[in-house]
Amino acid sequence: MLGTIREFWNDQRGIAMILVSIMLPVLVGFALLAIDMSRANGLHADLQKGVDALALAAAAELDGNTDAIIRANRAFTTLLANETLFSTAGEHPIATADVTIAYLTGIPASDDIKLTAAGVDSNGVNWASTDPKLVKFAEVTVNASSTTADGAGAFATIFPASFIGGGDRMDLRPQAVAGFTNALCQFTPMFICNPYASLGALQTAVSGTSKPMIWLKEQTGGNNAQYGPGNYGFLSSPEGDKSAQKLTEMFAVTNPPACYSQSGVKTRPGNVTPVNDGINTRFDIYPNGNSGKLVPSSAPPAPNVRKGMVVKKTGGSCSYDLPGSGQTNNYKALPRDNCFYSGTCTQAGVLGNGAWDFAGYWSVNHGNASTSGVLTACGASPSRYCVYKYEINNPTLKSGQEKTPPQCNTTTQLADRRLVYVAIIDCAANNVQGGGQTLPVQAFASVFVTETAGGPPNADIYGEIQDISTSVGQGTLKKLQRNEAQLYR
Repeated sequence: MLGTIREFWNDQRGIAMILVSIMLPVLVGFALLAIDMSRANGLHADLQKGVDALALAAAAELDGNTDAIIRANRAFTTLLANETLFSTAGEHPIATADVTIAYLTGIPASDDIKLTAAGVDSNGVNWASTDPKLVKFAEVTVNASSTTADGAGAFATIFPASFIGGGDRMDLRPQAVAGFTNALCQFTPMFICNPYASLGALQTAVSGTSKPMIWLKEQTGGNNAQYGPGNYGFLSSPEGDKSAQKLTEMFAVTNPPACYSQSGVKTRPGNVTPVNDGINTRFDIYPNGNSGKLVPSSAPPAPNVRKGMVVKKTGGSCSYDLPGSGQTNNYKALPRDNCFYSGTCTQAGVLGNGAWDFAGYWSVNHGNASTSGVLTACGASPSRYCVYKYEINNPTLKSGQEKTPPQCNTTTQLADRRLVYVAIIDCAANNVQGGGQTLPVQAFASVFVTETAGGPPNADIYGEIQDISTSVGQGTLKKLQRNEAQLYR
């Protein structure tokens, strides 16, 4: 008897069947779980691609115009068709009811801070807005599926999770956030502090035919100096800080090789030698007798260079001089505003009042030629830029001692050659104190330079703001704008 028991105890025949019987459910379970995870990954990939495309389509319309959200919703609902292949519903087209879209003014700085479908982050900050002028991001989130309805993210598992206390249903809810990027390219690397109290006041000022003059002053107090209205400074290019010589070249050439984003620009640290030489090439004035890096082939003059100066040719070279005492009555540059809100004016600052000596300028440069044409084209209170273009477009106009076209170099560009493009910053709100700061841009603007820039140390620039890149602008900056949508989350 004991021998039989001992023999049975030592008998190992059939042990593999026992192990297989124990492990088979585990192996099958892992196989089913692997299949479920594969299906879930496939469904998630389909959903993510769908919400990515929807977010990009909506964000591409968020340009700050009053109908931005209307166009974004239309793009969201009509431009794209996306399907999922692994949901409980089978081949399921993603419908508007499957997702929630929210429009945001900004997003958290860190991706670790989560966003709800309504645009509220995990710190309780609500980024959502319905103001089409403010929203810059489109957030698309797949909705949760109900227990009775199969939505885009509904997923029934093959693995019987209910046997181990789980659920046999998964709900995938991917999210995408896309933003609208507005940038200007071929752009002079300059920013100016908004000389007006607000962006709205600036928009009002540039909307009429009369353009108040602005007196731009370089802030030379170093990196700790506070920038105020009318001060200007320089920007770091996307490739880094440029030398003073390179900056001057960027102000001279017709197509500066840089793009700047309205979402933020970085100021260049350190004081920079005035870029007067770069600006003055537009007036047919070149340093070093047309030798060096600033030459007409790369930095041609504008087609109208009238500046109140006398052309002088000596020894084969051509240059300009200020008129002598007996010539002053025969030469007159575009005048500054009669009032610059100082002295006899009611306000202190760097803004003109828009009134200038048009009659005196016309009399000196065009004699008794009729003003009816220019006033019809430019209005009763014409801007200097409009008069400048009128002189270009009417080459037979009677001219006084100083000619309209450049007299030293004939390789000219279009009228826009006398425009510089700047980023407008709210320097007070952003506490601008020099270089190395990344700052939001209120708008980009074109400034018509009305006179030559003085030599060092005088780096002041006089001009008229012609147009800005907001919804009330005239659209002349669109040729420089690069608008695109990109995914942020």
